Amino acid sequence: MSQKKIYFFSDFHLGVPSYDESLVREKKICRWLDEIKPTASELFILGDVFDFWFEYRHVVPKGYVRLLGKLAEFTDYGIPVTIFTGNHDMWMFDYLPQEIGVKLLREPKEYDFNGSKFLIGHGDGLGPGDHGYKFIKKVFANKFCQWLFARLHPNFGISMANFWSRKSRQHTGHHDAVYLGDDKEFLVQYIKETERTRHYDYYIFGHRHLPIDKQIENSRYINLGDWIMYFTYAVWDGHKLELKKFT
Repeated sequence: MSQKKIYFFSDFHLGVPSYDESLVREKKICRWLDEIKPTASELFILGDVFDFWFEYRHVVPKGYVRLLGKLAEFTDYGIPVTIFTGNHDMWMFDYLPQEIGVKLLREPKEYDFNGSKFLIGHGDGLGPGDHGYKFIKKVFANKFCQWLFARLHPNFGISMANFWSRKSRQHTGHHDAVYLGDDKEFLVQYIKETERTRHYDYYIFGHRHLPIDKQIENSRYINLGDWIMYFTYAVWDGHKLELKKFT
């Protein structure tokens, strides 16, 4: 049997730019999951699975049944699946853990894999600057604000949120195409600051949408890219971490 591996991927943003295009990507993700299942020991999904997600008490956004069913196959088979919430789907609560058996995390977490230390998370809100977003994230994470949003009828609330999510992507999308330089890449700055007090061999993040494999001092920074343009993922075989592309 092939050696078991840990897989990392993120930023599907299912739901955009249209239903049909999102469905094509969802089917591609499921084909890839079928391909890796025989060798997978664990899956880590680093956020923004959906371009918008909000769980009302008795209502969730419709769609995505192929992906959710495929992830349930993994957990039913005994393969752990961990999802880190992203800035587009931070309003995940108990539905996915209860329905498909995933573990849900909201902050970066450290892991030890075969003696190598990893820090894993979505990546939003880390590093210097971007104070406006950090303030908005606190508002969105506030329980009272979540309660207020839940008072909106789902037809209105989800439609409004989808509209603003698309507007946000139009505003920031061009930044995803190029590497901005170490001094402007907030996750690079975060890694350098972290390394002053605590060392990790590997940092794995999403959010940035640009595949990055970069040595930073004595650590290695992997950004997983996305499944909109790049279809990239990382795999750890117990000794080596690689950034790969699914074609």
